[in-house]
Amino acid sequence: MAEYIKEIRELIGTRPLILVGSTILVINDKNEILFQHRSDTKEWGLPGGAMEIGESLEQTAARELFEETGLKAKGFKFVDLLSGKDLYYKYPNGDEVYNVICVYIAEGITGELAMNDGESLDLKYFSLNELPSPLDERAKIIIEKHLN
Repeated sequence: MAEYIKEIRELIGTRPLILVGSTILVINDKNEILFQHRSDTKEWGLPGGAMEIGESLEQTAARELFEETGLKAKGFKFVDLLSGKDLYYKYPNGDEVYNVICVYIAEGITGELAMNDGESLDLKYFSLNELPSPLDERAKIIIEKHLN
């Protein structure tokens, strides 16, 4: 979690925050999607996270992709900007957020999968026919809207 978010949480506790961030769809040559088994929620989700002070949404996507997966992208293709009550989430620790998510498809992926930041229990590609479980609700929304 970014220092900025930690500082805000110290002031307001678990009350709802509006968090802006990026989510990255990484699709391999077998048309499988990369998922991250998250250590904080114990759910499978898509790589991504909150914007840090001074970043663009594309910079957030690049940073989060590398931090969470060890991968780099030559570019990012904008897919959608999602917001609203369906993107409310309550973390197991009680923190509440309303997400504003910029969704990108990573293009020109390089590197090897690596769990570097302690946020992942596993990283694995899945086909649309065999999605992992339990699946993060925000990931479900993105997949249903853009990949089905």
